[in-house]
Amino acid sequence: MTEDPAHLIDIAEQPVRTRRPPWLLVAGAALAAALWALIHLASEVREGEVLSFDRTLMLAMRTPGNPAVPLGGPGLASAMRDMTALGGGPVLTMVVVLVAVFLLLKRQYRPAALVVVATASGGVAISVAKWFFARARPDLVDHMVAVASKSFPSGHAGNSAIVYLTLASLLFPVIREARLRVFVVAVALLLVGAIGVSRVYLGVHWPSDVLAGWLFGALWALGWWAVEARVLGR
Repeated sequence: MTEDPAHLIDIAEQPVRTRRPPWLLVAGAALAAALWALIHLASEVREGEVLSFDRTLMLAMRTPGNPAVPLGGPGLASAMRDMTALGGGPVLTMVVVLVAVFLLLKRQYRPAALVVVATASGGVAISVAKWFFARARPDLVDHMVAVASKSFPSGHAGNSAIVYLTLASLLFPVIREARLRVFVVAVALLLVGAIGVSRVYLGVHWPSDVLAGWLFGALWALGWWAVEARVLGR
């Protein structure tokens, strides 16, 4: 028995169904892993542990045999001080206020309120966490900038993640092209990453402080992004 040629042509012309990755499951797994990592770090710090990679990474940014001298010389040190200022309270507050005023002028009242509430509440949560864990600042190397608060989690890393990632998500309804959305998120992540690295380079945070700040800030921003999507119907 021979196959009908017309039937074979129809089969050949049918699109091949490819199995798409279960992105919802992937995202859920990533969030679960981030939350587990944050809880693990918090548990270790609560027990007074200094993780092995803390000392290794911090010393890797200093001249071998002379921890008092950072790599890169005065030029890189100055650049790191400028970078760390982008995650400081005054700069982040100014950014949030300017964006909120812009949204109010555009009569985008709900997004403006969400930006203020999300960033302000995140800052309060980080301050409470610092008080709760009361981790001392690193004493392995000299501090290259003045600090007063406790060390865990890093406020610069956490607050910059909250602010810049939240603002990046606000641009999603305006930017429809997938490539531009990826670019905006990549810029926000690059900025947040550079701020966190600067804190370790300047000797004022253990790497685990910064990692915890990144994780907390990203989870906080994602949570408020979900609230924004539900409230605004986006």
